[in-house]
Amino acid sequence: MDVRQVAQYLNMSVPWVYREAAAVGLKADKFGNGSNAKIQFKSSEVQAWVRMRQL
Repeated sequence: MDVRQVAQYLNMSVPWVYREAAAVGLKADKFGNGSNAKIQFKSSEVQAWVRMRQL
């Protein structure tokens, strides 16, 4: 999942995902360097994080 997909799935803003994802425990994979780097999340990890937060 890319940043926009995660933001939509979580009903959060894109800047929130960039700023807070790591702080709340969402692990992202970064591909590339500098400002052109792409950040991707595993959908299974995002879904597991949501389930964990609902407990």
